[in-house]
Formats: sequence, structure tokens, C-alpha cells
Amino acid sequence: MFLEFGTGERDWSTNISHQENIWKPIMWCLVSTIISSNRCNFCCIRAIWQATKEEEELIAEEEEELTPEEKRKLERKLKKERKKKEKQLMREAGIPIKKVEPKKPSGCERALAYLTSWSKNPEEWKFQKTRQTWLLLHMYDKEKVPDKYFTILLDYLQGLQGNARDKTVQKAEAFMKEFDGSDGEDPNLLGKCERIRQVLQLLS
Repeated sequence: MFLEFGTGERDWSTNISHQENIWKPIMWCLVSTIISSNRCNFCCIRAIWQATKEEEELIAEEEEELTPEEKRKLERKLKKERKKKEKQLMREAGIPIKKVEPKKPSGCERALAYLTSWSKNPEEWKFQKTRQTWLLLHMYDKEKVPDKYFTILLDYLQGLQGNARDKTVQKAEAFMKEFDGSDGEDPNLLGKCERIRQVLQLLS
């Protein structure tokens, strides 16, 4: 350390040199950490690629001797094992694993799927009160129940019985009285009125 005689002040060049000596090992430590992390990620990716390649080779070797059903079972088994190995390698490399949850269908999607199943797969179709209630509640809304589904719904309503049938008729009559005193030029309103008339004509 050098001092200026008579002043008692530190030499600025000495301070800079001293700071460089402090920061150099810190910077090298940071650089080494980044390189090490990238190396781990690279090794993980390479291991996953190698596992996938080995799986494809194994499938190719065994496919000739297997039936189509056995091939599907083998592919599902190897796919499950590969995913398990990928997660293990990612954990070892310190790579966070994000769980992707499948998007759940909305009430509208489930109700329309229920109606489609009734029409196209009657043998597999099962009655669900929740889906029927949703359809009866929203059947006059074209955005929620498009025209192509409403046509199917009219066929479905023919089998409506008991209390559900009576309530549907009562609500349709009440809606019709309400719409009779409103503006008859609204296209959305006209569309709802037409659907109500069809329901009343069918169930009355």
C-alpha cells in the first residue's frame, strides 16, 4: 500500500488494484458455477436423448415378432419408463419439473358432449341429471347451445317425462309471455322466441 507523503491520503491506483484482487476470485467462482450448471443440463439432455434412441432401437428389434396388440402394450410400457427416467435425470441435474394439468372441460362442453353421446352412441350413453338440467336451463341461448345441438335437443326432449317435462313447459310459457311485451325487432330475442315456440309445440 502506497501513501502520499504529507497528505495522509490513499493512492487511487492502489485502491483500484486492491479491488481487482478482491473481485477476480468472485468472478471466477460465478463463471465456474454457470459453466457447471450448463454442463449438468447438457448431460441431462444427452442422457434423455440416448434413452429415447435406445427405446426406438428396442422397439424396432421386437416389432417383427409381436402382434399389433403386443406392440401397443410394449410402446406404452417403454413410454412410461422413459418419462420416469427423464424425471429422475432432471431431478439429479437440478432442473425443476413442471406438472402440466390437463384442462378440465366446462359445464357447457360436458352437456353438449352428453347430448352428442345420446344421439350417436345410445348404447354407451348414460342418463346424467346434471347435464340434462344444464341443457334445459340454457337451451334458448344460441351461444351456449348452437343450432346444430338444439336440433338434437328437440329429439331428446321428446323423451322428457314427469316433473321435468311439466316444469319445462311452464318456464317456456312464462318466457313467451315475457317476450310478447318486449321489442319484437331484436334478432336475439326473435331467435329465443322461435326456440320457445318449438319447445311448446313439441311438449304441449
